[in-house]
Amino acid sequence: MEIMLPWPPKELSPNARVHWAVKNRAVKLYRDNCAWLTKAAGVRVDWEGTVHVWITFFPPDRRHRDMDNCISSGKSLFDGVAQAIGVNDKRFRIHPHLSDEVVKGGSVVVRLSKGIEE
Repeated sequence: MEIMLPWPPKELSPNARVHWAVKNRAVKLYRDNCAWLTKAAGVRVDWEGTVHVWITFFPPDRRHRDMDNCISSGKSLFDGVAQAIGVNDKRFRIHPHLSDEVVKGGSVVVRLSKGIEE
């Protein structure tokens, strides 16, 4: 179960200094977009317990990025995916990876699995 999602907007970076209303709009739009794309991909979680989330960030350019900032920027992404599949995101165990490959516009690939054997 793999989902291709857009790169988080710059307003969601923990280092961004934007007005709270601007950030709230970005959070809502990105969360809703991620939820819609997850539903469109037909992703379902039909098991109890832990959901392993394998997430690969493909940056839009070669600027240095910290993994913790990528994960923080993706908070709305996790919320949107959890909303779309109907689970509480406290079940998520995140396995992040920051790729060296640059993708025009940036993207985030999310895979969900029942176990860590992948």
